[in-house]
Amino acid sequence: MKKFGPGTFGKLHAETYDALHNPGTTDQAVSLLAELAGNGHTLELAIGTGRVALPLAEQGVDITGFDASPEMLEKLKQKPGGNRIPTSVADMASFDLEERFDFAFLIFNTIYNLTRQEDQVSCFQNVAKHLNPRGKFLVETFVPSKETFERHQAVRTKHVSFDQVWIEAVQHDPVTQNLAYQRIHITAEGVSLSPLPMRYIWPSEMDLMAELAGLKLINRWGGWQREPFTADSDMHVSVYQLQ
Repeated sequence: MKKFGPGTFGKLHAETYDALHNPGTTDQAVSLLAELAGNGHTLELAIGTGRVALPLAEQGVDITGFDASPEMLEKLKQKPGGNRIPTSVADMASFDLEERFDFAFLIFNTIYNLTRQEDQVSCFQNVAKHLNPRGKFLVETFVPSKETFERHQAVRTKHVSFDQVWIEAVQHDPVTQNLAYQRIHITAEGVSLSPLPMRYIWPSEMDLMAELAGLKLINRWGGWQREPFTADSDMHVSVYQLQ
């Protein structure tokens, strides 16, 4: 989408992010992430408003994060404990923090917000450069499904109530693996639009991106509670290790 850059999502959603973008898996995610982080120095890519970073910090995890959106980071700083988490403004495709970590993670499909394959590859390469030997990198995403679309498009009703309607329109380019989302919010006050471009990655393609960066897949689950990953899984939690 034209005019959509690394910081656009935060500019559009920082005020409403916590209320409207909760996947309902925070407790399970925090539990597994805290276990994998252990006592190591941890990095969260696209830390956002701290949905996961704050409870991790409360459990004693030594966590640092960055985000492309100053607006999202400001929301994090306004929360209790938020100003104690070191953060910076950076792009997932080109960050250089000048420090190394034992564990890094990027969750909630956010790798898909990089809409060019070369930028996704660059993200893996930059993570590898920031990991200590045998360091680990966890990625969580949904699993693409072409059955979702008819003639490469879909319209879904996300919410209907007495005074508002949420509709999601999506166009799918199966050649480039790009998705152009437009979330339409209709109320008595008017209509608002929330665009979101994405490029999905097949799990096998992600493994190759990791391998090019010197990372090897060591675990893949179908959910945060270590459910088996199968052909019917609609998401995956994958852990890579620096070789």
